[in-house]
Amino acid sequence: MGQDLLLSVDVGTQSVRAMLFNGDGELLHRVKVVIQPYVSPHPGWAEQDPKFYWERVGDACRRIWTESEYTPKQVAGVAITSQRATVVNVDNRGEPLRPAMLWADQRRTEGLPPVGGLWGLAFRIAGMTETVAYLQAEAEANWIRTHQPEIWEATHKYLFLSGYLTFCFTGRFVDSAACQVGYMPFDYKHFTWAKSWDWKWRALPMDKQKLPDLVMPGEILGHVTEEAAEHTGIPKGTPVVAAAADKACEVLGCGCIEPSVANVSYGTTATINLTSNKYIEPIPLIPPYPSAIPGAYNLEIQIYRGFWMVPWVLREFGEADVERARREGVAPEVVFDRMVAETPRGSMGLVLQPYWAPGLRVPGPEAKGAVIGFGDVHGRAHLYRAVLEGLAYALREGKERLTQRTRSEVRELRVSGGGSQSDQAMQITADVFNLPAARPHVHETSGLGAAIVASVGLGIHPDISSAVSRMTRISRVFEPDPEGVSIYEQIYQRVYRKVYAKIRPIYNAIRDITGYPPVYGRKG
Repeated sequence: MGQDLLLSVDVGTQSVRAMLFNGDGELLHRVKVVIQPYVSPHPGWAEQDPKFYWERVGDACRRIWTESEYTPKQVAGVAITSQRATVVNVDNRGEPLRPAMLWADQRRTEGLPPVGGLWGLAFRIAGMTETVAYLQAEAEANWIRTHQPEIWEATHKYLFLSGYLTFCFTGRFVDSAACQVGYMPFDYKHFTWAKSWDWKWRALPMDKQKLPDLVMPGEILGHVTEEAAEHTGIPKGTPVVAAAADKACEVLGCGCIEPSVANVSYGTTATINLTSNKYIEPIPLIPPYPSAIPGAYNLEIQIYRGFWMVPWVLREFGEADVERARREGVAPEVVFDRMVAETPRGSMGLVLQPYWAPGLRVPGPEAKGAVIGFGDVHGRAHLYRAVLEGLAYALREGKERLTQRTRSEVRELRVSGGGSQSDQAMQITADVFNLPAARPHVHETSGLGAAIVASVGLGIHPDISSAVSRMTRISRVFEPDPEGVSIYEQIYQRVYRKVYAKIRPIYNAIRDITGYPPVYGRKG
């Protein structure tokens, strides 16, 4: 066998995975190393030693060669994908100066001067002043610069986790433009760092020299160094191909390259994505993210803490169900799915709106979650089902915003993420959207998406369209059930869509009284 295999390294929040794919998109071998997601030295902090990730990458890669029939010499190239918005400060030798700050970190920097001048005036006219203040307060760079100025001063490069891992593999400070999702002065329209006059440099003051060079997906980031070869078992000189952030790779790995095919992801953050060749803001003044397809965009609506709610309700309400799963020798989610299947559609009138974490624009920063319609007939199984139905309602609402913005029609859904393994979640999705919901042939869609990009960059396939056609397929399609469609359509139109507007004044009152969620840009 020649050099025809693709190695995808996917560094997520819960695990590190190393995966071998062939040019047909078959997952030949996978090693999953479960990791501690983060440590919290203080409430709300989420940090991890950057070297911890690199150590686990080495563990996963070395195990592939000892656990499978494949050899390192068969690998044509490596592609890296990782969690978004996790940042690393390094010195000129690439040594981390502090723990990585994860996307889940809740630190905020209060009291920053607002963006002024013409930009400030424009934001006031557009009603975006609080949104910009939110971005300033949330930006990790602003917190480090304010609270750890000596670290910021010593920082040679300020990287996303993808850029740090690229340095570990290649010794170069370079990253994929499609990995730049987070609080950085990035020009999302042109896939490069923002122009010097852009307001982002005022909201995120930093020296451009602290940022890495950027290349487009499919281009070569560098080659595996001797040190990285010893650490991973991958031969020195193996090309490392620029891929994209995990969500962008997931969209591609599901085969969603046309606006008519939407990717619904039931992950820690639930999302719906459309791929577009045009720069279209999914919500006015909120940019689309870079696609794993060079020059394309992912229009994304997020439901923060999306499928996070499933383990949450199991932990808080399902002790008996977790114990039953232990006795039966199955995962708790299996028992969860079984109980959902035995509960009627519509959860006997229990309706959930899954806004457990506020958003920038939709929902607004005042948002909270809501569960309405509770009665003495309801048990935890109704709550389980209401969680899945509520997420599907919220994502359908997101789909309608996206199609309104793009003036396109979605005809099919591809569902990924941990929740896609639930047959009940898949059927609820098909019924709520009244669209076929397809489960891809592999669960590791982000790893597959990275492999697809690498296959084109290495010349295994001539272009993305050909690679997607060859490497992606469907394992099962869930068709809408007319009875379920009828029930969900009525609840969605007559109840769910009215909830947020009706309760929003109450959310604002709660915010004013309690101070939670905080009001950004307000002094005192």
